[in-house]
Amino acid sequence: MRWLTLFLALLIAALQYPLWLGKGSWLRVWEVDQKIAAQKQVNQGLKARNASLEAEVRDLKQGYDAIEERARSELGLVKQDEVFFQVLDNDRHSGTAANAAAKTPPGKSVTPVPKP
Repeated sequence: MRWLTLFLALLIAALQYPLWLGKGSWLRVWEVDQKIAAQKQVNQGLKARNASLEAEVRDLKQGYDAIEERARSELGLVKQDEVFFQVLDNDRHSGTAANAAAKTPPGKSVTPVPKP
């Protein structure tokens, strides 16, 4: 009877080894779950970025407002027969064109920029 108990205990230990320490063990499953959770967070950020880019592309395809806004902000373009005024702080550019007379609020100066 003693040998049978010892044999069964060894058999149970041998069957438990792959479950805890083998190729498909609980430890490996836990590690893979952690990697999956991290990848899901990365994917969520990429989905948000893709949605933003998709909305921007849709705006650019549908109308000229988005194209005009981008041309003005990124390229500095001005419409035909339009005058561009650049407002500068007095702290950075003191003494420019006599501060464009008295039409500007205190602390600001206006410098007209000729059309290209």
